[in-house]
Amino acid sequence: MYQQVLDPVAGSLTWSSLVAALPLLVLFVMLGVLRVTAWVASLVSLALAVVIAVAVYGMPAGQALLAGTEGAAFGFFPILWIVINAIWVFQMTVETGHFDVLRRSFAQVSDDHRIQAIIIAFSFGALMEALAGFGTPVAVSSVMLIALGFKPLKAAVLALTANTAPVAFGAMATPIITLGKVTGLSSDTLGAMVGRQTPILAIFVPLALVIIVDGARGLRETWPVALACGVVFAIAQYATSNFVSVPLADVVASLLSAAAVVGLVRLWRPSRPYTGPAVIAGGAADEPTPGFAERVARPDNRAETARAYAPYAIIIVVFVICQLPPVKSLLDRATFTVRWPGLHLLSAKGVETALPTFTLNLLTTPGTQMLVAGVITMAALRLSPPRALSAYGATLHQLRWAILTVMTVLALAFVMNASGQTITLGTWMAGAGGAFALLSPILGWLGVAVTGSDTSSNSLFGALQVTAARQAGLPEVLMAAANSSGGVLGKMISPQNLAIAAAAVGLNGKEGDIFRRVIVWSLVFLIALCALSALQASPILSWMVL
Repeated sequence: MYQQVLDPVAGSLTWSSLVAALPLLVLFVMLGVLRVTAWVASLVSLALAVVIAVAVYGMPAGQALLAGTEGAAFGFFPILWIVINAIWVFQMTVETGHFDVLRRSFAQVSDDHRIQAIIIAFSFGALMEALAGFGTPVAVSSVMLIALGFKPLKAAVLALTANTAPVAFGAMATPIITLGKVTGLSSDTLGAMVGRQTPILAIFVPLALVIIVDGARGLRETWPVALACGVVFAIAQYATSNFVSVPLADVVASLLSAAAVVGLVRLWRPSRPYTGPAVIAGGAADEPTPGFAERVARPDNRAETARAYAPYAIIIVVFVICQLPPVKSLLDRATFTVRWPGLHLLSAKGVETALPTFTLNLLTTPGTQMLVAGVITMAALRLSPPRALSAYGATLHQLRWAILTVMTVLALAFVMNASGQTITLGTWMAGAGGAFALLSPILGWLGVAVTGSDTSSNSLFGALQVTAARQAGLPEVLMAAANSSGGVLGKMISPQNLAIAAAAVGLNGKEGDIFRRVIVWSLVFLIALCALSALQASPILSWMVL
């Protein structure tokens, strides 16, 4: 049995926080400065976290290692289980040639890379986030962008940057529902409050995507489309989360924003289309090969086009059906909760923590539902079982380093959480008093940067946000919502998601290059959200708080 300690270094929360931050500092320095491969950086940081847990926090070595094994298991199920099956569906479309059909269909909407980035990375990615979450939109949208001719590095950066505003309502609002459970606040109220923060981010994300694709010139030439997409998404996300249904916020917003872009480009197009260099086999080429040119130009009949869209329609239908209350209740019968063997933890207050509780939601997890969608897709694409199994094997091979990285990063997160290192950092920040309104989103950002999940960050810091709000006289619902809203901006720099993006675009070992290109956007949006949180806590924007 281990009881967490918040201030093990000289009884000082400040000094303890400096020590607790070392594993994260080492991880990001190795990724962003030293350009070390993500799985190596994660292993080094994990080892450092275990040493600090044992030597500084006094955690028994056995307990620290057990916490790490639980984290690794959680990294595989449910997180990697979702990503593997999502990429498998994509691999089957490549195997049958239907991904080329889909690419040509998107190109018919617009051959402009800036507009394609908005539709695929933002609107389509938001739909994938709404249905599956957990890295699926990054994996799927990045490879779709490559198929349209984007360079791998740019495709990964676009997919990660776009995967921000939708995250809080991802996987049918799982982060919001979790936040409600740990804080005791209504999930509907929390969702409505988040719906008064993230939509403001959504307005600017498509503009950022255009800048990433084509710089300031691209922004000047395509801002009407980017702004229309962001505004429609923002209004739909706000209206749905506040007046209709929190779980459906991203579904409605993604579909309406895509419709707005498609409708607008039929009436208006940029004076100078930007198509970028052709990309052949993951690298830039001055001239496309004859085979590539033929695949791009070849017309498709309606049946083939419908079959190309079928996998994504199947995914939507399967996920929507599984969310229906009677179906979900039936699937819940295959959910089992077990105590992680040998792991016994008490919080700093002496209360038994929920961390050793491991949930096996075999049928309600999006990964299993994605697998079902994949089996149906196999039939829809007329793919034989041997070829489908071959595609699954290719998926596992492609993701092998990402699998190692994600499991290691989650082991790191669980060791830090179990020993008290993460809570030390959070408690230290919560001592800022009234200024905590400005810092609150940073806590959520930090939680997602560590765990890669807004749901995990809300589980970790949600109750702490509410306690800090009470002590500082701040609105509880605002601070809890700021945790989830701030967390969405940590998604793009999380080693877990960096590894998924790198594996999807064939840049294993280049996670540091991707990190350096997204960290600026993460920090810019985080500063803006911190300012918004502070203003909402003040008389200036207090009318926005529920």
